[in-house]
Amino acid sequence: MIGNSFSQNASKYLPQLSKEGGHELVIGRAEIGGSSLQRHWDHAEAAERNPDDPNGKPYGGKSLKMLLSEGVWDVVTIQQASILSGNVDTYQPYARKLYEYVKKLQPNATVVFHQTWAYRTDSKDFSQIAKGDSAKSAREMWEKSRAAYHTVADELAIPIIPNGDAFWRVNSSAKWAYHNDNSYDFRQAHSTALPDQTHSLHVGYSLNKDRLAFDSHHANDAGCYLGALVWYSFLFGESPVKLSFRPEAVDPDFASELKKVAWSTVKKTKKKSSNKFVTPVMAD
Repeated sequence: MIGNSFSQNASKYLPQLSKEGGHELVIGRAEIGGSSLQRHWDHAEAAERNPDDPNGKPYGGKSLKMLLSEGVWDVVTIQQASILSGNVDTYQPYARKLYEYVKKLQPNATVVFHQTWAYRTDSKDFSQIAKGDSAKSAREMWEKSRAAYHTVADELAIPIIPNGDAFWRVNSSAKWAYHNDNSYDFRQAHSTALPDQTHSLHVGYSLNKDRLAFDSHHANDAGCYLGALVWYSFLFGESPVKLSFRPEAVDPDFASELKKVAWSTVKKTKKKSSNKFVTPVMAD
């Protein structure tokens, strides 16, 4: 995974799901918090110029070339930083450069785009959609980022892991979407009580030393679970509906819905793409 905290979120529960499903899985991580495609490429380029340059080894003292050269990888994923995801201009030339770099080092690997998700509907900011312009809502962020991911994926002829679509299907559902708690008194936010965040896929509000903290970007346990279900469905080409694993914090009924959404979203994406599912077995 050439990614950031969003790839970490989306793969948090993937090992448990894969084990229960009887699939061998080895995950390699080239992740930097908040990292864009450009930043990953800049580090790779620095390592090519000088293998001893620390700037070329941002992944725990290793370069991208070192990580990609450890064994034979069936699938390598790339993704844009969420804050830039709605602006297609930020993807190039870096998506293509990373794609070609991966294929040079792992010619038999399937390079895949991981479509990141829109921020929570009550976020105070959304992704860039053009230079100097940002999305005005979660819907616009999803629409613009989805278009950007698909545009570049089509140019590179690579498949997409549709996490952004799965998140939005839940976030826009009449029954399952998160809704703001309008009864919560934010003037009393120093207390131990939190707003009602039922069905939220994002971290949202939390208490930090009796102060109200807010993270509308990253996935909570339910969001991490949905992310992993989408990855499972994509990687192994099978429904996760019969899998029993779920994080303790996720309500059983909500978990059941998330499994259905993950599988139906991946099937829909597959139908619209000429790319076939890959069924990898990671091995040295």
